[in-house]
Amino acid sequence: MSDRRAVLRWLPLALLLMAAAPAPDASRFTPDGLFIPPADYREWVYLTSGLDMSYTETPAAPGASVFDNVFVDPTSWRVFKQTGHWPDGTVFMLENRAAAGHGSINKQGHFQTEALMGLEAHVRDDARFKGGWGFFAVRGGAPTKMIPYSASCYACHEAHGAVDTSFTQFYPTAKPIAVKAGTYLDR
Repeated sequence: MSDRRAVLRWLPLALLLMAAAPAPDASRFTPDGLFIPPADYREWVYLTSGLDMSYTETPAAPGASVFDNVFVDPTSWRVFKQTGHWPDGTVFMLENRAAAGHGSINKQGHFQTEALMGLEAHVRDDARFKGGWGFFAVRGGAPTKMIPYSASCYACHEAHGAVDTSFTQFYPTAKPIAVKAGTYLDR
């Protein structure tokens, strides 16, 4: 068999393995287990935005609106589109930005401002985390420790996450993929 035929024979398997591999730069940790936030997350795949979303009954501060934007690393998105599951190595970034109603020519509604109110990471690493996922509150670009398992985010995602403990029910481009794949839990 020629070298060319041998390469062509194994090419489909190689492509499948590359698609299923975790993103090389998405999920990074220091030797002591601190999460290194990705500097380029805004170049990742945009999944959704919400305005004043809350998972508790506690009212928000009056007159203060917040947008949240969700991004996922591109490799995990490619695998999700094929399987309907978020693979090991997936990193979601949740960015909270202040909303404003008055500025420039705007007369109604809200827009996002430059003011970053918070940044969180939801990281899948089946070997590293109990339950496969870890949450991190990101402050600047400094490595950060995991939010303790006792925090409410773990139980909430476990009870209400539509796909692999993620809130895919709020991702309008991902939800139909999961429904079609049979991985979507209506929660």
